[in-house]
Amino acid sequence: MKLQVSVDLLSLEQAMNLLQEVSPYVDIIEAGTPLIKQEGLKVLTTFKQYFPDKLIFADMKTMDAGGLEAEMAFKAGADFTTVLAVSNDSTIEGAVTAARKYGKYVTADLISVSDRVSRARTLENLGVNYLELHCGLDEQANHLCTSTADELTALRNAVSISLSAAGGINEKTIQEVEAAGADVAAVGAAIYSANSPAEAARRLREKINSQG
Repeated sequence: MKLQVSVDLLSLEQAMNLLQEVSPYVDIIEAGTPLIKQEGLKVLTTFKQYFPDKLIFADMKTMDAGGLEAEMAFKAGADFTTVLAVSNDSTIEGAVTAARKYGKYVTADLISVSDRVSRARTLENLGVNYLELHCGLDEQANHLCTSTADELTALRNAVSISLSAAGGINEKTIQEVEAAGADVAAVGAAIYSANSPAEAARRLREKINSQG
């Protein structure tokens, strides 16, 4: 399983300081939605320039203009871009077309999808590369998230494409997420809010490695 650091900070300077510490332990660097909105697509270009050996994940959360926004992200340096799974199928198809053009990846974020298994099957047919089971910040704050492991297992039994999990994952839960079928674990606050982000990322990496 790959470890993704979700950089939900609000300045490029803060993000780069964090990444200098944690990049040795992660496979994927995510430019969080707030960071992209605050600093623009230059975030993606900068991440790719300074960390060329890492995959760059643009959390665009696209809801419309799928092809256009995906192409913007890929041209700026992203390897992945996200579209919201609740968006229109034509939006998904546009992003997939752009990803194929550039040899990149589309992740469909399942946040706010009610019947996730049914939608996951449709998304697989539409050609997305990854499905992200995402418990958002507002959902976490209001204790609205269900069992990530149980939902991952249901999705793993329904589709064959790659799965990622995001939202509230930490050192205590990352092995459970991997065992349930996640191919990527996206970790945010458990890394960037830690007293030592580097040490937190290292421990998370060790937990993944211990699963084989």
